[in-house]
Amino acid sequence: MTKYEAKKRIEKLKEVINYHRYLYHVKDQQEISQEALDSLKHELWQLEEQYPELIKADSPTQRVAGKPSKGFKKVGHSLQMLSIEDVFSEKELQDWENYLKRLSSSFKEEGIEYFCEPKVDGFAVSLIYKKGIFGIGATRGDGRTGEDVTQNLKTIESIPLRLFRSEFTRFNELEVRGEVYMDKKKFEELNEKLGGKYANPRNLAAGSIRQLDPKIAASRPLKFLAYDLITNLGQKKHSEEHRILREMGFKSEPGKVCKDLASVVNYWRQTARKREALAYQIDGVVVAVNDNALFQKLGVAGKSPRAIRAFKFSPKQATSKVLDIKVQVGRTGAVTPIAYLKPVKVEGVTISRATLHNADQIKRLEVKIGDTVIVERAGDVIPAVVRTLKELRTGQEKEFVFPDSCPKCGTKLIRQADEVVWRCLNSSCPARKREFLYHFVSRKAFNIEGMGPKIIDKLLEENLASDPVDLFQLKQGDLVPLERFAEKSAQNIVSAVEKSKKISLSRLIYSLGIRHVGEETAVDLADRFGSVDNLEKASEQDLEKISDIGPETAKAVYAWFQQKKNRQMIDDLFKAGVKVLKEKNRAQKAKLAGKTFVLTGSLQALTREQAKEKIRYLGGEVVESVSNKTDYLVVGKGPGSKLEKARKLGVKTINEKSFIKILA
Repeated sequence: MTKYEAKKRIEKLKEVINYHRYLYHVKDQQEISQEALDSLKHELWQLEEQYPELIKADSPTQRVAGKPSKGFKKVGHSLQMLSIEDVFSEKELQDWENYLKRLSSSFKEEGIEYFCEPKVDGFAVSLIYKKGIFGIGATRGDGRTGEDVTQNLKTIESIPLRLFRSEFTRFNELEVRGEVYMDKKKFEELNEKLGGKYANPRNLAAGSIRQLDPKIAASRPLKFLAYDLITNLGQKKHSEEHRILREMGFKSEPGKVCKDLASVVNYWRQTARKREALAYQIDGVVVAVNDNALFQKLGVAGKSPRAIRAFKFSPKQATSKVLDIKVQVGRTGAVTPIAYLKPVKVEGVTISRATLHNADQIKRLEVKIGDTVIVERAGDVIPAVVRTLKELRTGQEKEFVFPDSCPKCGTKLIRQADEVVWRCLNSSCPARKREFLYHFVSRKAFNIEGMGPKIIDKLLEENLASDPVDLFQLKQGDLVPLERFAEKSAQNIVSAVEKSKKISLSRLIYSLGIRHVGEETAVDLADRFGSVDNLEKASEQDLEKISDIGPETAKAVYAWFQQKKNRQMIDDLFKAGVKVLKEKNRAQKAKLAGKTFVLTGSLQALTREQAKEKIRYLGGEVVESVSNKTDYLVVGKGPGSKLEKARKLGVKTINEKSFIKILA
C-alpha cells in the first residue's frame, strides 16, 4: 500500500472507528461487536506505525475514550486514565519486547520481568478513599475528566466503603482503579428481563453505572475487580500492588509473575483454555513490566503506556478485505459463493475464505469485491461474512454477478421454488464428483486414512479414479509413479483402503452422499432397516414412519435408490470387497433413550467418534449444536462457544468423568 492509499484508508478508518467508539463509550450502544471494532483499531494502529507522519491529534489511537455525559458532575483525574494497546500474536508480543529493549539499556543486560493477569471485559472506574473512607468514584471519561458516579458505585458490595486495615486510614487520599463487571450467567438472566437490550456484560455494567438513579445500579448484580493502586505506598512492583489491594479488602486477581516472554505465552494459553469456564468475561491477558520505576521511566506513547500491552485472545470476529468472490459447487450440486479474503486470524485460525451462503445473502449484505467486511467463526462453524462496512468504500469496489450456469460443466443452474440455493443438476459434473469423493473417504464415512483432498485431486488428474469403486481397485504400482509418492507411502494408502472395506451400515449409508442424510439420519436408517437391501426396497411411506425423518428426506432417499446407476455403484462396492459389519441394534428401552447430547472440546479417554457410538448404542442422540432440546453438553478440554450458549439456555453441562459414569 502506497503512502497516498494509506492516508485515504486511515481517514476512512478514523471516521468509522470514531462513530462506533462514540456509540460504545458515550451512548452505551453497539452496532458491531467489540472484537470487530478492535480489529479496525488494530489496522489503523498498524498503518500509523508504518507511516508515523500520518498520525494526527484526532486519531482514535491518540485518545482514551468518549466525552463525559452531561448528566453527571465532572471529576478531574490526578493521573490520566490511559488505555492499553492491543497485540494479537506472539510475533507482535516479541516486537513489543524488542521495542522496550531499544528504549532502555538496562533490559539488554537482564531479562524483563512481567506481571500477567486476565483482562476482564468490564467498565473502568477510579475510586478515591479519604482517610480510608470511600469518597469519590469516577468513570474514565476522556482520560483526564470523568463522571462522578459515586452513589452508583457505593451500591456495589465488592467495593468496600471503608478499607479493611487501619494502616490505610492514615492516608489523606488513596486511589484505586479497576473494572466494574457482571458475571456471564447473571448478565444473561438480567438481559433477558430487559428485552435483550445489551450486547454483552460490559455494556450492561456501563449502562448500570451511568444511570442517574442509584436504585437502578443497586438492583443489578454488579461486581468490582481492582487492578491498579495509584497512590505510592512503597510498592516497587506491580505484583505487590495486587497483594496490597487484597489486603485493603478488594477482589484482585493474583495474576502471575513471568520471568520471560515464553512464560507469558504459556500463561496466556492456560488462561485461554479456562476462559469459557470462568464466571466472568475476559478477552485476553494484560502483560505489564513488573518493575514500577521502569514502567514509569518508559513513559507514554499516544493513548497507552509503553510498558503494558493487552495480549488479546483470537476473536470470534474480525475485519478483512474481500479480494474476490467465486462460486463453489458441492456434491449435491449446491452452488455456494465464497469470499476470498486478505488473510486474518479468527479464533486462533488464519482464514482466507468465508462463505456468503447464497445469492440472496449477497444481496442482503450488499457485499462487493473490494469491500471491508466483518468475518465470524464460532466454534466449529465455517467462517462467514456477517456484515459489510459500506462506509469504508472508496468507489473502486466491483459488483459480483451470480452465474446462471455451472462454472465447471456449463449446465444451466436451477433454483427450486422452496429453496434459496441455486444447483447444478448434472450428476456427471466434475466438481460434484470431486466433492463426492472427498465426502466418501472422510472420517465419518469410509475413513480412508491418508487419502485427503490433495490425493483425490491427483487421482482425478491422472484418471486413476472417477468414482468410489475405483479407489478400492488401486494397486501400489498405480501410485508409485505419481509425484511425491514413494513405495512406502503408496503401500500405506493401499493398506488404508483395504482396512476401510469393513464398515458399519450407518457409515456406508452416510458415505453415499444422499441429500439430507447426515450422520444421525444414517444411524436411524441403519437401525430401522438393518441392511442395504431392505433400505433399497423401502417405499417413501416406510421411510416416513421413522420418527426423525420427514417427507423431504424420505423423498430424497427413495429417489436416490430408484436410480439404476446408484444401485449399480453399491453392487460394485460389494464386488470390490466392501463388507458391512454386523451392528448391535440399540435396545428399545435403552438407558439414554430420548436423551440428546452435544460434545465440545477434546475428550481424553475416548475419541469423539467412540463417544458418539456409545451414546447411540444406549439409545441417545448426538447433535452438533446446542438448543433448548439438548439434555447434556459434554465438556472436554478447550471447549468452544457451545459452552457459553449452553449456560445461556440453562442446558446441563457435564465433564468427561461424569459422562463416562453415565455410559457405564
